Amino acid sequence: MNILIVPDSFKESLAAIDVCRAIQSGFSQVFPDADYTLLPMADGGEGTSEVLSYALGGEWQRVAVHDPLMRPITARYLLLDNATAVIEVAEACGLHLLTIEDRNPLVTSSFGVGELINDALNKGAKRLIIGLGGSATNDAGAGMLTALGMRFYDAKDTTLAQGGGQLDKLQRIDASTFNPNIVTTTFEVACDVTNLLCGVLGASAIFAPQKGANPEQVTQLDNSLHHFANVCHQHGYGDNQHIAGAGAAGGLGFALMTFCNAQLQSGFDTVAKAVNLSQHIANADLVITGEGKLDAQTSMGKVAGGVSQLARAHQKPVIAICGSVDGLKPAQTTQFDIVMPSIQQMDTIDNVLKGAYNNIETTTVNIAAAIKLGQTIKF
Repeated sequence: MNILIVPDSFKESLAAIDVCRAIQSGFSQVFPDADYTLLPMADGGEGTSEVLSYALGGEWQRVAVHDPLMRPITARYLLLDNATAVIEVAEACGLHLLTIEDRNPLVTSSFGVGELINDALNKGAKRLIIGLGGSATNDAGAGMLTALGMRFYDAKDTTLAQGGGQLDKLQRIDASTFNPNIVTTTFEVACDVTNLLCGVLGASAIFAPQKGANPEQVTQLDNSLHHFANVCHQHGYGDNQHIAGAGAAGGLGFALMTFCNAQLQSGFDTVAKAVNLSQHIANADLVITGEGKLDAQTSMGKVAGGVSQLARAHQKPVIAICGSVDGLKPAQTTQFDIVMPSIQQMDTIDNVLKGAYNNIETTTVNIAAAIKLGQTIKF
């Protein structure tokens, strides 16, 4: 029996590879002779590089860059053998790099993301997979573009300072020093956010508050991003502010589409294609997936939902193991043959998170035992 174990991470408790190991440990206690393939997955957000490193190898590149407040830090990205670089923007401009007191999207910058891209291009990368998510910025990617050589000037022909609060001053764009390798590089952006750049569902209105903006600053940022996009269009660049995903990562989606000709794709689809998930499922007799919580968003680009769709397409049975099930109607669980929460007993949230590995292992033992019992019963 070929068993494919392909879960997402359990947020705040286990990385995806550890979830794989817990499932294999439990199942192998009942089916020790089965063939197990461990394939940790991600949906383009945090942990995507780790997943692709496990599946595809490659070498980690550590680079001196600037954080969202332009302080020096060391960030990393993954460089694969096929001239592909995998970059998570949160490595350089992530919200986790700031204290709550430091959060201020009027001044935070995506400059460090551009530094990572420059390093990858200088090392021969011809294809960039970029994971959007977890950013502390709301600068429409202007910081990233500045690091890549684009120059932005105000009415006095002075270079704009960093941060989304400066974009409403933009009058002139100079692309003469823009990194020439950009035009010969393929940018694949893993993005499950469908927000536009501006408006009531735009980057500023939806995401800036968690990045430190008050209501007045949200309005200022929204106006600034709208002005920035309009000036870009006046300079001959694409009018992408109304494209789904333009508002991702504080507008980095807009910048990558507009200046790097990037294709925004489902994060799950991007990772699944990179690791050849469909073929792995075709070769399996049983597929086991999972995530921390199965809910209404599971079928909207999340790992477990994406795995189940591929498994159904290949007519393979699929089991979902999760920490909890929240708000799913019976019809929404039929995409899986079995859905099994793993929490074994009532406890504090801290203890539940700490006990995730043992809970998953125990749950998997019971699932495997039920399968083995079913093989012996005659109806």
